[in-house]
Amino acid sequence: MTTSDWQTPEWVKHAVFYQIFPERFANGDRTNDPANAQPWGTSPTLYNYMGGDLQGIIDKLDYLVDLGINALYLNPIFQATTSHKYNTFDYFKIDPHFGTLETFKTLLNEAHRRGIKVILDAVFNHCGRGFFAFHDVIENGVHSPYTNWFHISRFPIHPYESRYSANYRTWWDFRELPKFNTDNPAVRKYLLDVARYWIELGIDGWRLDVPNEIDDHNFWREFRTIVKDINPEAYIVGEIWTDGSAWLQGDQFDAVMNYLFRDLCTDFFASYRMRAADFAAGIDHLIVRYQPQVTYVQFNLLGSHDTARFLSVAEEAGKWALERMKLAVLFKLIFPGAPCIYYGDEIGLHGGKDPDCRRCFPWDQPQTWQTDLQTWTKRWVKFRHEHNALRTGHYATLFADNDMNIFACARWDTQSQFVIVLNNNETPWTLDLPLHAQLPSVAHYRDVQTGELYSVAEGKIREVALAPWKHLVLQAE
Repeated sequence: MTTSDWQTPEWVKHAVFYQIFPERFANGDRTNDPANAQPWGTSPTLYNYMGGDLQGIIDKLDYLVDLGINALYLNPIFQATTSHKYNTFDYFKIDPHFGTLETFKTLLNEAHRRGIKVILDAVFNHCGRGFFAFHDVIENGVHSPYTNWFHISRFPIHPYESRYSANYRTWWDFRELPKFNTDNPAVRKYLLDVARYWIELGIDGWRLDVPNEIDDHNFWREFRTIVKDINPEAYIVGEIWTDGSAWLQGDQFDAVMNYLFRDLCTDFFASYRMRAADFAAGIDHLIVRYQPQVTYVQFNLLGSHDTARFLSVAEEAGKWALERMKLAVLFKLIFPGAPCIYYGDEIGLHGGKDPDCRRCFPWDQPQTWQTDLQTWTKRWVKFRHEHNALRTGHYATLFADNDMNIFACARWDTQSQFVIVLNNNETPWTLDLPLHAQLPSVAHYRDVQTGELYSVAEGKIREVALAPWKHLVLQAE
């Protein structure tokens, strides 16, 4: 399959995603709270509940519209016994603590009415111990008709008794997560029927959980065929933390969660372990790693439910953490691909590694919000929406210097062109900034925030002055 043979969904190029961990985003219906739900804002553990639900998301859709969000990625919402729902019991049923199918249909309709797409989390590598087929194996052992739905090495199996070997394959040795045998035609049919059902219901795509652990590219080819036959514009994005090339040839996924992008941004802006020239080399490699139609729909994130919060990582590295996060947010929003905001990052929500990164959104404590970061995020999301060059235009790195720790890049198309300069350093600098040979020649650039004019001579923007930890976004006149 050649580059011209396939396309990725057009809408994703123009999307700004917001990832929601439903149990911790907002509680809109207290009647469906678990009986042991703890007060909203309690420190998260592996086992506690706070009561977040789908009605809570519905109630906050206007907040998301105001932020500039036009796409949602929801962590699993199907029936399970944990706050994270990755141990699915029933893939055709909304978890009752989140609501009902009607609640979900309302969410989908209300989101679509506001121009917001919705993608769901597909957990097809493993299920929960309460999944009907595995429960049957627990009850009936070797006599179960579902023994071939899983990878069972011997009987008896031990799904609960840790002093014994589980005797079946699991996800990373968690015996509560038995791994499906996707070589079994009945299992494949079941999972592909799940994919079909929710796409037919109207969702706009799937985020695939640990798809690399289903070591069968033909399964994902079947998955793509089913999904795209129903909705050719459905978005298929895989959770791949490394190079995703094997899945991005036009026959499986449209994109992957761009953890390589996240790693570069974390090392440069947050933990401060990487300098500008090394960051630029990584970014330039990332730009050419995949075919263009993939690059422009990559799921670009700074953090997720599986990582420490970006601001917390930055604070561990020292002072000016908020300013460094603002630079990262700006870069994410001008970079090719679909940027994603992990819920609460826009207000500076803190959190360490899982489960601490899954804290409740403090709706009732606005005094704790970093409103400057929220305003910043909203401003640059709006700016991205206003300019096609930032979504579908060309990209080039212009300048990167390890000593100065300044990084500059350009985005342009036939209508407009921008130069973005980031000073990730406590030292002020003034420099003549070299321009890329492919950039259309202009006489001046103007600061989009202050209106200050910068002249161009001999292929350089003259006397570009940058305060510590500050930025410039310049537009060609």
